[in-house]
Amino acid sequence: MPHLVQILLPLYDNAGHRFPPEAYAKVRSDLTERFGGLTAYTSAPAEGLWGSGSAMKRDEIVVLEVMVAELERQWWSAYRRELEELFRQDEIVLRAQSYEAI
Repeated sequence: MPHLVQILLPLYDNAGHRFPPEAYAKVRSDLTERFGGLTAYTSAPAEGLWGSGSAMKRDEIVVLEVMVAELERQWWSAYRRELEELFRQDEIVLRAQSYEAI
């Protein structure tokens, strides 16, 4: 069954510095080369909110989507770790949804 894989990438590191455009270009290149294309939601960054103890944290993110015929969990898991290193994050969110074309 086909899947839609979404990758949520932060715009800023933990010190508040914006990541360079080259980091996103690398991800776009990697995914386009492997899967033949992607959709990037970059013009109006999404906002992520989450609780951490008594404080609320906020992130501005971009969302990348890739449609895949089969979900290669091992490859995606390794790629998530690569993204976490590239963007200096404890965790990058990758999520997959099965879909049915209508």
